[in-house]
Amino acid sequence: MAFAKIVVLNGPNLNLLGSREPGVYGSKSLADIEVDLRNRAGGRVELEFRQSNHEGDLVTYVQEAGLAGSGVILNAGAYTHTSIAIADAIKASKAVVVEVHLSNVHARESFRHHSYLSPVCKGVIAGFGDNSYHLALEALLTG
Repeated sequence: MAFAKIVVLNGPNLNLLGSREPGVYGSKSLADIEVDLRNRAGGRVELEFRQSNHEGDLVTYVQEAGLAGSGVILNAGAYTHTSIAIADAIKASKAVVVEVHLSNVHARESFRHHSYLSPVCKGVIAGFGDNSYHLALEALLTG
């Protein structure tokens, strides 16, 4: 499936990347990840980046992307484990979403093992640090 645009959405606390628990999340900031991902895309697709600490914003962003036919890379942070609303937005807008996590959520606390989003996403990539975003980009670009 070819996308003219891929929207990269980041949820709560991801604005603190680089300083927030670098042993878990790495030392790169969200801005660093954006620069790296733009370089990786190499002009093959338009990329749009958004971050919000508010669930409703993420619901709106998913709806907009899905209804526009854009692909989505989504790191919903803790909302992964709590948000039926984001899952419903993915389904309702028919968004093609790759769920991303910097850490291996299955090697962490048990509450992080369940995702409300995974069942409605095209795929899930977790545990590869910022490379999780690169892998998601390639997955969306190659189908």
